[in-house]
Amino acid sequence: MNVINKEHLINEEIRAKELRVVTADGEQLGIMPTKQALEIAEARQLDLVLIAPKAEPPVAKIMDYGKFIYEQQKKEKEAKKKQKQITVKEIRITPNIEEHDLNVKAKNAEKFLKDGDKVKVTVRFRGREADYAHFGEEILNRFYEKLKEVGQIEKPAKLEGKNMTMVIAPKKG
Repeated sequence: MNVINKEHLINEEIRAKELRVVTADGEQLGIMPTKQALEIAEARQLDLVLIAPKAEPPVAKIMDYGKFIYEQQKKEKEAKKKQKQITVKEIRITPNIEEHDLNVKAKNAEKFLKDGDKVKVTVRFRGREADYAHFGEEILNRFYEKLKEVGQIEKPAKLEGKNMTMVIAPKKG
């Protein structure tokens, strides 16, 4: 038999002298030599799969290995479908932004938050503007005021070098 996945040892790959053997429906067949377990599996036209190699004695299950791998892959795909990727969208503004431009950027941020994405708002200071960081904080607060129905502050405004950033996450519910 060929090996589909290297996670489990199957059939002749099992090197243990004795195994605790279990059927696909969970019925215990007891402890027996590996050779005898292989004969039982072949008689049933199934595979002998080592499922607990660290146990004493190791545990092997008689099952259709191809079907087992297929079921596992199906479960993993289903779990991946249910995951939600959260992305962080960045919006950059300057300390002397006009009110209309701020409204436009806030509308875009609102759309991102409604889509379930986080929004990182960055105020970029150039030259001496960094000396007046409190203006940047005021702008970030005004920006948040426009979004507080759909978002909540995850990371408050913080000055890092010449940038001041704030992260807004979508409101739950």
